[in-house]
Amino acid sequence: MTSPVRLTIRDLRARAVNVPMQLPLQTSGGTISTAPLVLVDLLTEEGVTGSCYLFCFTPLALKPVAQLVGNLSDLIRGDGVAPRELERKLHARFRLLGTKGLTGMAMAGIDMAAWDALAKAHGLPLSKFLGGERRPIAAYNSCGLGMIGAERAAEEAQQLLAPGFHAVKVRLGYPDAQADVNVVRAVRGAIGPGIELMADYNQVLSVSEATRRVQALDGEGLCWIEEPVFAHDDAGHARIRGKAGMPIQMGENWWGPHEMARSVAAGASDLCMPDAMKIGGVSGWLRASAIAEAAGLPMSSHLFPELSAHLLAVTPTCHWLEYVDWAAPILQAPARIENGCVTASDEPGTGVAWNEAAVKRCLAE
Repeated sequence: MTSPVRLTIRDLRARAVNVPMQLPLQTSGGTISTAPLVLVDLLTEEGVTGSCYLFCFTPLALKPVAQLVGNLSDLIRGDGVAPRELERKLHARFRLLGTKGLTGMAMAGIDMAAWDALAKAHGLPLSKFLGGERRPIAAYNSCGLGMIGAERAAEEAQQLLAPGFHAVKVRLGYPDAQADVNVVRAVRGAIGPGIELMADYNQVLSVSEATRRVQALDGEGLCWIEEPVFAHDDAGHARIRGKAGMPIQMGENWWGPHEMARSVAAGASDLCMPDAMKIGGVSGWLRASAIAEAAGLPMSSHLFPELSAHLLAVTPTCHWLEYVDWAAPILQAPARIENGCVTASDEPGTGVAWNEAAVKRCLAE
């Protein structure tokens, strides 16, 4: 009988990189032209290293997040690689400060890296280690298609389908409702009727204006409308949902399963799409998937396609994987598209491993 695998934390390393994006993304909140990532490596005494990356949204947060992750090394050094125990310890340490924002990101990074290390130690892809099987997950291309006007959006939509996607997402929030409608119609005309089209407002509208615009878009064949108002406004989303002729999507800004549970109880959306980092890493995702199953909510992912392919494979109400290539330049094996789907890596763990030469070129000063 073999002894159980036990790993002990030796060190925690964090590096900040700022990765150029192939297609800059212009949203209602501003333009994103680089991917500010913190690369996390959890080193163990047994020689196994668990890895993940955090998406910081703005380069302004890169160094603070990297430093916070690094500061936690002394706190967990010598501990076993047991994600639930690490989570309990970190929650206790940050109870007074709070576990959202930068602290939540750092905690999730440790959780994701810990699960990666455990799956590697057992010689299994994470999806199989969690009790599932690797399988193709339908993906939509979320690169580009920012607020670039109807003509350019139509051209870019065709470009985004080229790798084999059967779905794309467009950003809305133009000065008036008719402009939104014109962009959606231009993109639909370019991609044809057989392609799924999602739309994201990135929280830019008031409830009354969102209600008006969602009704104006009724009949345009959208798969969903995402976050038309502030993400924390569950009551507002519920009001919009009550008058919408298409599904309302939200969830990427839920900080942990408790916020998800409150939103679901408020009837804020028809669909959900947690972010692996904000929801609390792998541990948080597993709790979130149970909430979605109990509520009968189709569950998609936000960003992190390499990890999300594993997590969606064990999600009972699995819906769509959001594909972005923002981390691809610094990865040895980025997520691959086959027939519009992403299948999780068959390597032990999550398959996240660094292209060190590219990392060196992208290190933040």
